[in-house]
Amino acid sequence: MIYESIQFSIDQGIAVLTLSRPERLNSFTQAMHREVRDALDRVQADKSVRVLLLTGAGRGFCAGQDLNDRAVEPGAPGVDLGESVEKYYAPLVTTLRTLPMPVICAVNGVAAGAGANLALACDIVLAARSASFIEAFSKLGLIPDTGGTWVLPRLLGPARAMGLALLGDKLPAEKAEQWGLIWRCVDDDALMPEAMAMATHFASAPTKGLAYTRRAMLASWSNTLDDQLQLEAQMMRELGYSHDYREGVAAFIEKRQPNFKGE
Repeated sequence: MIYESIQFSIDQGIAVLTLSRPERLNSFTQAMHREVRDALDRVQADKSVRVLLLTGAGRGFCAGQDLNDRAVEPGAPGVDLGESVEKYYAPLVTTLRTLPMPVICAVNGVAAGAGANLALACDIVLAARSASFIEAFSKLGLIPDTGGTWVLPRLLGPARAMGLALLGDKLPAEKAEQWGLIWRCVDDDALMPEAMAMATHFASAPTKGLAYTRRAMLASWSNTLDDQLQLEAQMMRELGYSHDYREGVAAFIEKRQPNFKGE
């Protein structure tokens, strides 16, 4: 597939996916959804990939849905937005959540609507100091989709999540960090260097263990304590036979740097 709405590359175990419709603040169209899906299929198929970095081109990360791509004709009864969620946004979140590797999001500007919740679907979110998060759905008489109604209360608690969803106010990156919505807010010129440094770290880390960690963390939100303890035992049993565990122990004993393979 020839990409027109995104940029995509794989190098030394790092996949970088850049939303690239800067003239429209990287808002989603059906064409962009198809390209993102194709890129993520390539990430899943390429065994050399150890980490995914998601970011945006230009002055914004993602303004959510391009309303021009989903406009309602005058006099028309409306549009089936549920179909759009089921066909595009829900599978996108599910794919990001189930990738067998860490997913980093570098938010370089405004992240609004589905763009905000797309960022929050990633494992670690870095944001430029000038960036902001806006749950803009209430301005259009809609609900936060792309997993927003699920992730916001879990990250922020009910009071702050409800306020963001109902008011649709802009949340600056610094306050998003203070509230625990994102991992870190950094100076604008430090965003991509820090994101790439983190990606480079993950590209040589024990990827299988990291993938199990993210699965366990996500499962904990619906498991009982007993269920979670059983899951931990099951995962530790499997990881104890992994190459990376054996290599990590050997490197510790031999006082050298480990050579992890993600296996």
